[in-house]
Amino acid sequence: METKPGEIPGEVSRETLISRYFPEDQRIRAYAQFLKTQGIERGLIGPREADRIWERHIFNCLPITTLFSKGATVFDIGSGAGLPGIVIALARPDLKVVLIEPLERRVEFLQEATAALSEISGQTPLQIQVIRGRAQDVKTTADYVTARAVAPLEKLKKISWHLLKVNGSLLAMKGEKAQEEMLTVPKSTLHELNLEGIELGRIVEVKKGA
Repeated sequence: METKPGEIPGEVSRETLISRYFPEDQRIRAYAQFLKTQGIERGLIGPREADRIWERHIFNCLPITTLFSKGATVFDIGSGAGLPGIVIALARPDLKVVLIEPLERRVEFLQEATAALSEISGQTPLQIQVIRGRAQDVKTTADYVTARAVAPLEKLKKISWHLLKVNGSLLAMKGEKAQEEMLTVPKSTLHELNLEGIELGRIVEVKKGA
């Protein structure tokens, strides 16, 4: 294939990734725009992040979307600007996603973002719920709990374990020190997910047994 001006040979274009991973591209484009505007204005996203919204924030959340079983319920704790929760919901519309966030200004952002996305007509209804509160205070359970940059793995397990159904999994997005954190939590498993055109995803799984 011929490389277009400005493209890096072998690089997967943004448009290709959008069409590959998001069934309804209008919604993910609207969310990206919301992050670039309201997200930055409200201090949920750094002012220098506008040009890196797709690569650093949205595409970065895609590897974890490959680990959920069909039709599962997912709790995203400390959801912040909706990362990874909203990305998960848009990439996997079969999932029921609950965004759990204690800070009021972030909850308002999540409510406005999800309301705006729900108004965009699509083939599948958007299955997102927003709960204001700490993970420790939520009483219902889910098949999966996920988090991005919320707490070290050991603490994350402590505050979220009661949220998991039996045989459910905590899936924590981690960076290069993932294996180091795993030493603090027995029986944790590292998934290194290498999706074409996307930075390596490191997801630590802790499964809740009977």
